Amino acid sequence: MKKIDKLILKSFIGPFILTFLVVVFILLMQHMLKYFDDIIGKGLGWDVVGQLLFYFAIFMTPVAMPLAMLLSSLITFGNLGEHFELTAIKSAGISLLRALQPIFFFVLMLTGLAFYVNNYLVPKAALEAYSLLYDIKQKKPALDLREGTFYNGIPDISIKVNKKFPEDEDALKEIIVYDHRKNDGNKEVTVADSGRMSTILNERYLKFELFNGYNYTEGASDERELTGNRNASPESLTRSKFSKTEVVFDLSSYDLKRTDKKWFESNRIMRNMGELDHDIDSINTEIDQQHLNYYTYRPTYFNYFRKRESLPLPPHLESFRKKRDSLNVLKYQHEEKAQAHADGRSEIPAATTPVNPVPQATVVQKAPELPKALSNVRRLLALQYSMKSQDGIATKKIQRDSTSLVRYKADSIILAKLDSFFSLKPQLASVQAATNMARQVKSQVENINVSVDTYDTELTVFEIQWHKILASSMACIAMFLIGAPLGAIIKRGGLGVPFLVSILFFIVYYLLSMQGEKLAKQNAVSPWIGVWAADLILLFIGTIFLRQARVDARLFDADFYRVVLDRAKQWIKARRRMQTRTAS
Repeated sequence: MKKIDKLILKSFIGPFILTFLVVVFILLMQHMLKYFDDIIGKGLGWDVVGQLLFYFAIFMTPVAMPLAMLLSSLITFGNLGEHFELTAIKSAGISLLRALQPIFFFVLMLTGLAFYVNNYLVPKAALEAYSLLYDIKQKKPALDLREGTFYNGIPDISIKVNKKFPEDEDALKEIIVYDHRKNDGNKEVTVADSGRMSTILNERYLKFELFNGYNYTEGASDERELTGNRNASPESLTRSKFSKTEVVFDLSSYDLKRTDKKWFESNRIMRNMGELDHDIDSINTEIDQQHLNYYTYRPTYFNYFRKRESLPLPPHLESFRKKRDSLNVLKYQHEEKAQAHADGRSEIPAATTPVNPVPQATVVQKAPELPKALSNVRRLLALQYSMKSQDGIATKKIQRDSTSLVRYKADSIILAKLDSFFSLKPQLASVQAATNMARQVKSQVENINVSVDTYDTELTVFEIQWHKILASSMACIAMFLIGAPLGAIIKRGGLGVPFLVSILFFIVYYLLSMQGEKLAKQNAVSPWIGVWAADLILLFIGTIFLRQARVDARLFDADFYRVVLDRAKQWIKARRRMQTRTAS
């Protein structure tokens, strides 16, 4: 590595680390503002709050890395341009592309690191952070007794304090305690003139020291409870006076109880690319299964409609059906082998059918055709007519003419019955039955469509997350190709102009990403286009800035725009002169 490469790398690594930490801190605070109301007042220890901040800081890495890359590259090349170091490098015969090479290779390494963090660390951090945040939300607020109001935070206990002393937080005045642990109403009450409150045994229990008060207990006497004669006389009321007593309550309900993380693992932000591939494959399988179920059970939806119409399965559903059946056969064979091994048998019967065979119907069966039914009717009528014609009429002649006559009568009888059937007025029961059948079929078809739409939406969401893991990593390269040439053009270092420019491009990147994801979720564009559009647009802008930086364009100098404006004015004047000459 040459000295010029070391110089450029050293000038880039320092600002990158600083800007990365600052951006992570800013994004972390902005993200935690949404959950301050759920965290404050819960009596959480610093270890719990530290874990939550650490996990969310890792979760912010995919957003912070591109922004830090843009800001640090702007600062680095802005400082090099401001101190004429880029001019010295170019005067030594080193092009701008050669000066960008060491940082570009370092950015490629950071892109690989960003991909590793996005794919492996961020899903685990999201799982830990959001599961811990859920448990914090479920945790009861810390013990907070207020003057003149009942506090019901302790299970089955109600406490009222009329006065507290700011100079001594443990001192209380005029205390009332209702004990509902027996679930029989307000029958145990403690009233005290004053007292002190404190926690003992590592804040596991709350202890009240009460002074100058009474205990009131309402209920049956011990003798009547033993004899079971509780209704013989009115319930008794017991009052006992004390000068000092201690009451202890369990505070285990205030502990932070952790929920099993398996209930949160199915969320898309807590899955890496391998797990997302498995989820996408499972959703595609469910969609194909819903389509196959419709084709399979379609004949059961209609009793007469299109019974003679053959409807073959589409090629992808036919291949899915064969694959599913083969998997079921393999599963059945595996279970048979395991059972044979357990029973000590050596021979295993060949398995040719799945364990739970599902009726397969690739083609809708045809109903018996009408000509076949008519031929059966004609044959029966011919037999009856020949039997009646034996009394004095020539049997042979009738047999010759019976075929045409019977065919005519059979057709006329069937047509007459059909005409009479269609001329009948429909009965109310038949109409209601047909309506209920139609509604049932419509409901079944709508349920299938709703299920398929739901699976399609989930499939789109998981595909978007799969592409985001890659796109957020590749955004580092796009941001570097914008920041480095732009810093060389601006030639301003520090945190002033580079910070404003980086915020502008980050807002553009954020808006493009959000709009692309929205269009992808609405199925207006494919998921990969919606996710990668922001990176591709910024990469195109970066190549334009890189071209302008190579030719030393002065895009941000006022003189550049004055020259462009003067040239435009001169061109307009020349056009007017040409028009005047042609008109004259």
